Amino acid sequence: MNEFLDHKFKTILIGVAFSPNLKNNVYEAMRMVDFFDSNLILVHVGTKTKEKENAIKKLISGFSEDTERVKIIWQEGDPVNVIIKTAKQNNADLIMLGATPREDFLKFYIGSIARKITRNAHCSVLLLIKPSEDLRPCHHVVVNGLKDDKTKQTILSAFEVSQNLGAQQLTIVEEISEQEVHVIVQDDKSLLKATKRKEQITKKEHLRVQDILNNVPKELKSNLHIKTQPIFGKRGYSIGHYARVIGADLLIMNAPGKTTFLDRIFPHDLEHILTELPTDVLIIR
Repeated sequence: MNEFLDHKFKTILIGVAFSPNLKNNVYEAMRMVDFFDSNLILVHVGTKTKEKENAIKKLISGFSEDTERVKIIWQEGDPVNVIIKTAKQNNADLIMLGATPREDFLKFYIGSIARKITRNAHCSVLLLIKPSEDLRPCHHVVVNGLKDDKTKQTILSAFEVSQNLGAQQLTIVEEISEQEVHVIVQDDKSLLKATKRKEQITKKEHLRVQDILNNVPKELKSNLHIKTQPIFGKRGYSIGHYARVIGADLLIMNAPGKTTFLDRIFPHDLEHILTELPTDVLIIR
């Protein structure tokens, strides 16, 4: 069996707070349980009360009668530590987190707690910009195709996620830094040289991504329109802008390596995405 076919989100974890988004967050999580045939862990960081317990159980039963696959954990402490530790202890494959709208409500960013969880989680993380009580169809998925050791698995995961969510299109974006061109455009001659250099790089990147695509099982490609899109620009920023402009429903990215102090000074590609989420974002680990 292909190694990828064994990969899926068997256990999904979501932190729940008694905010106006509680119902929407729980319903999004329960839908993911159905899409991926998963178990669900609901974690509330804070004091357990009968009123809160009844409220959560009511939401779960209102969505589905199958409560056997749902576990509710009550834990006091630091939210970041509790979520990360609980996810590890329960072998969670995916953590779901909500984004925060900016003042104009058209742009979304990740708050400090969610950002710390995203950086330090051992598993994949799904960031939702508009949790909804109603089903939000996922038509178009965008995944990074940058040259990285993690990209092959991320692209393979993107195909499975696309199939489970019923997407119709998957676009693989090859972000290419302008620095790779190594040509300063000053006149027609240098412009022609830069253009040829871009064409060479684009062809090379296309062949690399095509090699990955050739190893994707046929059943994961069925009913999917597959497109590759080379983009020259700043990594992270370029793919985020592209996903926003085309109206993608989900952006899938590689997880970064361990972040350092330098990432705050010179942000890596994912930090550009977290600063202003273009759509729902899935970070694969």
